[in-house]
Amino acid sequence: MRSLKFALAALLFAATAASPAGAAELTTQKSADRGVTVEVTPRNLSAGAGTWDFNVVLDTHAGDLNDDLVKTAALLDDKGRRHVPVQWDGPGPGGHHREGMLKFKPVSPAPTTIELQIRRAGEAIPRSFRWQLK
Repeated sequence: MRSLKFALAALLFAATAASPAGAAELTTQKSADRGVTVEVTPRNLSAGAGTWDFNVVLDTHAGDLNDDLVKTAALLDDKGRRHVPVQWDGPGPGGHHREGMLKFKPVSPAPTTIELQIRRAGEAIPRSFRWQLK
């Protein structure tokens, strides 16, 4: 019984140590405005990751989605530094539904908070998605 408790404790510790933040803090966030919904889910923000990945979904019935997310997105860390994406892995501009992975170089040192901003044409302020990491 004692070894079972030890094994369960070790598994719990490993699961929490592998992630920079609890699962509840890195949940999907949505923003709906002007007939366009943007949904963002952080996927891999660990210190050892090759890239920090954000799954981005854009949906509309009001026109084509012509956003070039590599040019219009930025990741802000808790020190106010701006990080630009290195890659968009998904379909190009156009259509009513787009989904893909927006990739950034890992932020080092690891910030306590991050904010993903996406600027859309015709919108005065960027869409903002913020997560607490520590």
